[in-house]
Amino acid sequence: MADKKPNALQTPLTPSAELAAIVGSAKLARGEVVKKVWDYIKANNLQDPKDKRRINADAKLKPIFGLDSVTMFEMNKHLAKHLS
Repeated sequence: MADKKPNALQTPLTPSAELAAIVGSAKLARGEVVKKVWDYIKANNLQDPKDKRRINADAKLKPIFGLDSVTMFEMNKHLAKHLS
């Protein structure tokens, strides 16, 4: 068990320059990235008031999402493109 590979959510990944503008440039686990992006979304009131599952992109999120808004379910797919 000593050579157990880390869980994919725990593997530290490097954020792209666009994503680093929100989460910082240090390597982070995928779960930490998602948490920091959610903190940013809530701090900047970016959830759609009519549908809390929808996230409205601001100037920092638009380069990551490539769209004006995404659902919370689509968000992780877009974040994955900005982690390596």
